[in-house]
Amino acid sequence: MPELPEVETVRSGLAPVMEGATITNAMINRPNLRFAFPDRFCERLNETQVLHVRRRAKYLLIGLDSNETLLAHLGMSGQFSIIPPGGPPPNTNPAHDHVVLCLGNDHRIIYNDPRRFGFMDLIASNALDESKFLADLGPEPLSNSFSSARLAEQFAGKTRPVKTALLDQRLVAGLGNIYVCEALFRAGIAPQTPVKRIGAVRRERLTHTIREVIEQAIAAGGSTLRDFAATDGALGYFQHRFDVYDREGEPCLHKDCTGTIKRIVQAGRSSFYCPRCQR
Repeated sequence: MPELPEVETVRSGLAPVMEGATITNAMINRPNLRFAFPDRFCERLNETQVLHVRRRAKYLLIGLDSNETLLAHLGMSGQFSIIPPGGPPPNTNPAHDHVVLCLGNDHRIIYNDPRRFGFMDLIASNALDESKFLADLGPEPLSNSFSSARLAEQFAGKTRPVKTALLDQRLVAGLGNIYVCEALFRAGIAPQTPVKRIGAVRRERLTHTIREVIEQAIAAGGSTLRDFAATDGALGYFQHRFDVYDREGEPCLHKDCTGTIKRIVQAGRSSFYCPRCQR
């Protein structure tokens, strides 16, 4: 499932084309994705101007001058493509083109989703933070609100494994399995470590490595393991820089380490780590 860097890559591709443009014709080719489209979905989008394209956690937020926001989640295989005037169709199966937005600048935005785990909703912009999707989210990992001090508050006295804790969107928004594995490796913390045992020095290091991994992944256009592609069809390449994720049985990349990457399952998700480097 696309994580924060992948969604940010999509946002940065959509923003220059959509911001300031008018949606002249919205079309859907089925009544639902993961959930049903909201009532009068196309009618509410038509003739609205896009004010901004933002991201919160793993959600795209397209603010409209109708005082509503189009919230979109990519699910497992969702992909937005931008088709310029006279441009060729995207390199995707048109049978899975479920949403098409025609813009006043003659561009088209196509949402393709073979597995249909993505979804869209229209929410009053002034009530966005109270919506069921966003209300309980923690701070963004690249924001000033995310800090070692906040982790200390959230970790105090708790025995849950740090890997599981960091995947809790109420603790920090947007982190997913791939980037938590990578950040824990860089911080030298084993994924099964109880959070109450992580002291101040290691919390500070963990905060830094989370920011570092996310920033580098955004710069690399995210990771493409199966379905993800940017709005121009480009694939992410951060997967070529994985230190531990999906490297079970391979040697640790730390200099002078003789360890081998191990895989365990935590809360139904695979955790990859080096038993020698991470404690």
